[in-house]
Amino acid sequence: MEHKWVSVFCHCNPLNLRALLLIFFVLLCSNLSQSVDLYPDDKASVLLFRSCLQDPSQSLSSWVGSDCTNWTGITCENQTGRVVSVNLTNMNLSGQIHPNLCKLPFLEHLVLSGNNFTCTIPLCFGTLRSLKTLHLGYNGFYGTVPDTLMRLWQLKELVLNGNKDLGGLIPWWVGNFSAQLEKLDMGFNSFHGEIPESLLYLKSLKYLDLGNNNLSGTLSDFHQSLVFLNLGSNQFSGTLPCFSACVQSLRVLNLANNSVMGGMPTCMASLQALKHLNLSFNHLSYELSPRLVFSEKLLVLDLSNNDLSGRLPSKIAETTEKSGLVLLDLSHNRFSSEIPLKITELKSLQALFLSNNLLVGEIPARIGNLTYLQVIDLSHNLLSGSIPLNIVGCFQLLALILNNNNLSGEIQPELDALDSLKILDISNNKISGEIPLTLAGCKSLEIVDFSSNNLSGTLSDAITKWSNLRYLSLAQNEFSGNLPSWLFTFQVIRMMDFSGNKFSGFIPDGNFNMSINFKNGELDKMQREPFGTMHNVDTKVFIIVTGSTELSFSYVLSSVVGIDFSNNVLDGEIPGGLFGLRGLQYLNLSHNFLQGRVPDLEKMRSLRALDISHNSLSGHIPGNISSLQDLTLLDLSYNCFSGFVTKKQGYWRFPGAFAGNPDLCLESSDGVCDPASLPVVPGNALEGEEDEGWISVWVFCLSAFLSFYFGGLALFCSPRARNYILQTKA
Repeated sequence: MEHKWVSVFCHCNPLNLRALLLIFFVLLCSNLSQSVDLYPDDKASVLLFRSCLQDPSQSLSSWVGSDCTNWTGITCENQTGRVVSVNLTNMNLSGQIHPNLCKLPFLEHLVLSGNNFTCTIPLCFGTLRSLKTLHLGYNGFYGTVPDTLMRLWQLKELVLNGNKDLGGLIPWWVGNFSAQLEKLDMGFNSFHGEIPESLLYLKSLKYLDLGNNNLSGTLSDFHQSLVFLNLGSNQFSGTLPCFSACVQSLRVLNLANNSVMGGMPTCMASLQALKHLNLSFNHLSYELSPRLVFSEKLLVLDLSNNDLSGRLPSKIAETTEKSGLVLLDLSHNRFSSEIPLKITELKSLQALFLSNNLLVGEIPARIGNLTYLQVIDLSHNLLSGSIPLNIVGCFQLLALILNNNNLSGEIQPELDALDSLKILDISNNKISGEIPLTLAGCKSLEIVDFSSNNLSGTLSDAITKWSNLRYLSLAQNEFSGNLPSWLFTFQVIRMMDFSGNKFSGFIPDGNFNMSINFKNGELDKMQREPFGTMHNVDTKVFIIVTGSTELSFSYVLSSVVGIDFSNNVLDGEIPGGLFGLRGLQYLNLSHNFLQGRVPDLEKMRSLRALDISHNSLSGHIPGNISSLQDLTLLDLSYNCFSGFVTKKQGYWRFPGAFAGNPDLCLESSDGVCDPASLPVVPGNALEGEEDEGWISVWVFCLSAFLSFYFGGLALFCSPRARNYILQTKA
């Protein structure tokens, strides 16, 4: 495109031009510097309000003098100096709200959102008759909404969201106290009961958010032209209405995480302005009608976690070159067809979730036509065939999740074209062959799970190119050869699982402290939970849709920090450095042919589970484990340990851990060696402690599964059920 510059000349007297510019500059400066003196009574009221506040950030330090334009958050009427707006959003304020704040008769906007006020909503707010905006969201207000607010007949916006102890019934008057009310946000509170009928008929209402409360009753239709409606995460029941009064206006509809039942009415497709529809986590059933085709304006469609069945719709939304679905989530239903080819015509699609259904057939070869795709999750289905080579057309792909299907064939070398890929999970399939050397090109990989397939060969140096690797599982395959010396060079690795293969030779004695997670001993909240809740790896994906068609991707990996080399044919001694990792929580070297003595455990202060059973380890039981307070599971059984284990060593908590070591005895209650105290079968001495459990091999066969759930922050989020977040702009 050419850019043409056009010059325009004005024939003026240079002196006159200078004079005009000078006058303009003077007028501009005088206008910018014009001060507004605060009305004395209003100034006194505002200062009394400040006197009761704690202001650790000194946000209100500018409240000195009388010039209103210098007072942070205060706006005055230019002629009279009366305060018309108080906006103190996100200023870290706390304390009590002085009644004199209500002595501002011309106040039109009061915004106290995002602070730390912990009190009831002042009754005197009802005296602010000029008020048009009242925002009290995300504080600690508690109690009920005072009836005095019904006097605010000019109010246009009432925002009370994010006050978890604010509840009771939704006031009966909320639908008829102001004929100008356009926005009502009472989400993320503790309201219960039903929606007042008057609210269903308030003609001025455009924005209604009652999400994340304890509201109940039958879902009713609304009779005004709503633009935004969020009733998600409540206890509404009944069937879906048609929202016929909102056909031309409704842009966002969130009814997720309720008890809505019945089928999906075709009239929902008549909502021509709809951009975001979330009906997930309900009890919707039956097949989707082929007449249910949404307009090209729909960006996000989430019908996940219902009981929908039958064939996947061949066409679910119109699409054009410039508009169409950005995110489609039909996961966790009972769809039982093949993946329709029409789905590859959704050219704008950036995230596709069809996991946890009963889908059959092959992955469509033309899926590579979806060049904007960033996330594909087809896991937990009955898909067969190979991974289509055409998938490399999705060159922006960040997550490819195909685990728990019946896929076969080999990993194609051409997959290296997906150089932005962060998550690759093809576990629990029937994929064979070797890991292609070309996968070194996938340098962005952070989570790789190839477990439970028929892969073979040795580990190549190509894997070292995955420098951001955080989780790697090759478990339950046919890999062989020696463990390479570079194995512990990944700096951010959290979990490494090579169990159930045919690796042989020594465990490499390398620089074990390369990993930040292995060498640090800091545990987050998740990792303090009982070990039994962490048998699987969980990855939470955050999908953010902003503006019109932009999607950004991030994830949070939740897993123990661990190493699993169990069920191989490793021999030699255990490297001492491996037992010096302060951040390691889980170590399983069981069912190998390891020999020699076991290094001391004292440095492994984060250790929660250790299994070195079924080897040929010998010598005395190492050191003292009394300081390892987090140690929950321990198995040293079926080795060649000998000697006397004293109570002072701290092993008395795990008497069943020593079974199958005939030359070993434990200190009895009278201080003598008692070989009879060792159970023949590990775990017999731990009966009655099932909560913590005995360490079995199955406990440690960690196979990462990536579970993707879909929800919305503010619009679509349910903290009780959602594992990834969709954030939108209405």
